[in-house]
Amino acid sequence: MDTPLPPARELALIDAELVRLDARRLHLLARRDWLLRLLWQQGGAQPGPAAGVGGPAGGSFGPPAAPFSPAAPFSPVAPAVAKPGAQNVLLVLGAVLLAVAALAFTLVSWGSLGIGGRSAALAVVTAAALAAPVVLLRRGLRSTAESVAGVALALTVLDAYALRAVGLPGTDGVAYAAWAAAGLAGLWAGYGAALGGLRLVRPAAVGAAQLPLPLAAAAAGADLTGAGWALLATAALDVVLAVAVARRAVRVPAWVGAGVLGGSALAAALVGSLVEPGAAGPALLLAAGALLGVAVAWREPRASAAAVAGGVAAVSAVGALVPAGAGSWWWPVAVRVAAGLALVAVVRVDALAGAVRRGLVRAGAGVAALGAAAGLVVVAWLLSARSAVPAEVWSGTAPRPEGPGAGLVVTLLAAAGAFGLLSRLGAAGADPSGAATVPGTAGRGGSRRDAVGLPGRVARAVAVVCAWAGLFVAASGAGLPGAVVLGAELAVTLAAGAVALRAVEPAVAWAAAGCAGAGAFGVSLAALDGRVATFAVFGVLGAGCALGAAYGGARVAVRGCGAVGAVGYAAATVVALGAAAGVAAAWTGVAVLAVPAAVVALGPRLGAARVPAEAASAGAGLLALPLTAGDPAVSALVLALGGVVCAAGALRAGRRGLGWAAGVLGVAAVWVRLGAWGVAVPEAYTLPVTAGALAVGVVRRRRDPGASSWAAYGPGLGATLLPGLVAVWGDPYWPRPLLLGLGALVVTLVGAQRRLRAPLLLGGFALAGVAVHELAPYVVQVAGLLPRWVPPALAGVLLLAVGATYERRLRDARRLREALGRFR
Repeated sequence: MDTPLPPARELALIDAELVRLDARRLHLLARRDWLLRLLWQQGGAQPGPAAGVGGPAGGSFGPPAAPFSPAAPFSPVAPAVAKPGAQNVLLVLGAVLLAVAALAFTLVSWGSLGIGGRSAALAVVTAAALAAPVVLLRRGLRSTAESVAGVALALTVLDAYALRAVGLPGTDGVAYAAWAAAGLAGLWAGYGAALGGLRLVRPAAVGAAQLPLPLAAAAAGADLTGAGWALLATAALDVVLAVAVARRAVRVPAWVGAGVLGGSALAAALVGSLVEPGAAGPALLLAAGALLGVAVAWREPRASAAAVAGGVAAVSAVGALVPAGAGSWWWPVAVRVAAGLALVAVVRVDALAGAVRRGLVRAGAGVAALGAAAGLVVVAWLLSARSAVPAEVWSGTAPRPEGPGAGLVVTLLAAAGAFGLLSRLGAAGADPSGAATVPGTAGRGGSRRDAVGLPGRVARAVAVVCAWAGLFVAASGAGLPGAVVLGAELAVTLAAGAVALRAVEPAVAWAAAGCAGAGAFGVSLAALDGRVATFAVFGVLGAGCALGAAYGGARVAVRGCGAVGAVGYAAATVVALGAAAGVAAAWTGVAVLAVPAAVVALGPRLGAARVPAEAASAGAGLLALPLTAGDPAVSALVLALGGVVCAAGALRAGRRGLGWAAGVLGVAAVWVRLGAWGVAVPEAYTLPVTAGALAVGVVRRRRDPGASSWAAYGPGLGATLLPGLVAVWGDPYWPRPLLLGLGALVVTLVGAQRRLRAPLLLGGFALAGVAVHELAPYVVQVAGLLPRWVPPALAGVLLLAVGATYERRLRDARRLREALGRFR
């Protein structure tokens, strides 16, 4: 280009170069389109790096192409080709539309054709649909082949329907559906095996195979048990198929079908066993289901849920053998829970696989838990039924709830045994968290640390609760006399308390303590039906609680519970003695205060049980108040004695807070006494409070000179000045305003002299209130004599004066605030 060309020559060269570039561009676009089609046919693989347009070095993807010229302009590499998701959506929609069209043709336009035309149409369409995927797979169009195969499967179903409608119109519909499902399942299975590239056909074949046996049972008119056998047999075939075939497209639907149909079969058998107790058919079906579940877990270690289902089926099979006339309805439950205990015991059988043992143990634990929950609910109801006894104390006619029978006792004891065995599973191998484990599972599809899902300490606690409940209702369940039943329940309650005292684990200790408390509650209510029983039971339980509070080897919290029980039974015994001696209820309340007095006297000797015992004694003191509610004089005496007891307790170290309680009780005693005398003067009630509060304030100020006067003297002064000021405004006589004004003046002067803020402000406020009360009648009289325009004029003058001297008044207010701030 050193020599400039003529414009015409240069323009001709540019036009020739543009034509060449256009031709090159068309060639590259065609090449790109061919490469994209090739990638889609190969399943949407991403293109790798190429040495040139023709493909990787050493090969070519298509027709030879001229290499790029170094002078050729640079063009960016085409982006990676994504999977044809839109293509799959379109293919699925097309297949659905074809299936709908085929269905509409069969249902609507079928009648317009003769028998030959119908057969020919279906045969041609079905054959074409079945053959098309073969060609499509050879060409690499897998998505299209899947869609067409789905249409073909739908056409085979229509063929089966058309065959019955035309050739076999008189056959039973359900029976024909069973045979058709079996035939279609076989046909689809063979078709899927022949065309290995199709993923839809095999799951469809497995799904169709679920129908023949259930439909055949329905066609034969089988009952619930027969239908269950059909479902279970189908589930067994699914298991065999899932084990035998390694393809995921077959295993997954086969396992799903086995789980659904197997569970349905067990549900049908369980319902049949409940409808017909003692029948052999449901029991055999449940036993077969149990064997199938165990076999599945043995074959597949990961399927421990199958062993759980098998264990539940085995327990239900044993319970199904209990006849309907076996007595109490608790016996079938007891048999099932006992069978659950046996399942838990199989953990010691080394011949079983680890998955089987885990599943059976969990099944047994679940059954035991259900039985225990039901039994404990009944025991709680039996205890609540005794609440009718206090309404008729010592009458000997209290209703006795009907005994639950031996079935409930066996249920609870079997559940206790099951949970006890679960709690001991950790002896052979337990994890550090305390969870119960299945020992000896190493090398059998599981580790020795495979937990059964229940912490050992929780299992022990549940075992204690179930054992207590079973033994507690054993005597009443056996129908023994009332005295024997009461003695047996008392012994079981004491035994639970002993376990709570000696237990090492907190869960067991609290469970036993709760059982002892519930048992003591029930025994105490039952003992109120007789005079002798009341004193015997209260005495024994009170002594037991006292011994528990004094037992040094027990946990502190358990000892505290024993102390609370001892104080409560002591107070209850005092009340019972008063009632037996015919003492008035009010004076019985006075006698109850002996219990708090004894607790205060013992004091530090109670050790760790001191705080719970003192709290319980406070409750006993509160019990004395309702007993004396009908006699104000005795109520005042009780309050005063309670104050004395609190004051005695406040003398001990660490119990200074009881001094406040003593003061409150003393004031309350004075008020009740004044109310009993008919005193209506408010100062008679407030002055004692003021005197006590001011005394306390003086002591506090001596100990802490920096204490605020509001905290030291404010409550005491306010207790008399404020109620007195309210009373002044309702008193038409002169003595009260005079006395209150003099008292407020003295308080104000003392506050100003001592530089105490609370007396100064409270006294000044009360003095101002009295002055306003005394001057109010004269102000009203003068205001009535003045013309009506005078008050507004005076108000205006006052506002003008304040406004004119606003800054000065503001400075005066600041100085006043600073002066008050220097007060305490």
